[in-house]
Amino acid sequence: MVTWMPRKPSYDRDALIDRARDVFWRQGWAGTSLKDLERELKLNPGSFYAAFGSKDALYALALQRYAQEGVARLTALAERLGAKGALQEQPRLVIEATGAPAKACMLAKTYAELQAKDHELAGQAGVHMAEMKACFADLFRRAQEAGEISPDHDPERLATRYQSDLLGLRLSAERSNVDARAVAADIAADIDRL
Repeated sequence: MVTWMPRKPSYDRDALIDRARDVFWRQGWAGTSLKDLERELKLNPGSFYAAFGSKDALYALALQRYAQEGVARLTALAERLGAKGALQEQPRLVIEATGAPAKACMLAKTYAELQAKDHELAGQAGVHMAEMKACFADLFRRAQEAGEISPDHDPERLATRYQSDLLGLRLSAERSNVDARAVAADIAADIDRL
């Protein structure tokens, strides 16, 4: 009796998620077709569905990857520069990121594109943005504990404003007629005044 073993996929799933993230980040959900994904990932339709199930399932994985990488970068930055230093450096880093498919935040782009359609992916993007805001709030708390920021401020409110500033900065960085570096410097300088 011959027993058939399933063939091991000949692709690196993590690398495919990274490539799909970049396509989705650049083109958005509606702007990315299955044919775009199959071409970019070099998968035939059967392999694509076997690997990911659907465009939405792959998009959710790409969103999760994007969010996890953002938290990891911020955590590493805080380990290197301290909480306040990380908060001040983050604006410059987001606009100077080389190789990024877009300057605008993928989470915010997804939320803006899909929330009016009540699409599940908009909800996921919102959850990831809330997680990022929680990271910012934690850094503001740590900076307060270190005596670098006045304890008179609510860390949650600071985090909300900071995230809003970063999202606006990212959109401004997409525009050729805005000096995003100057805006990033202003955001960093505002933290010194807290």
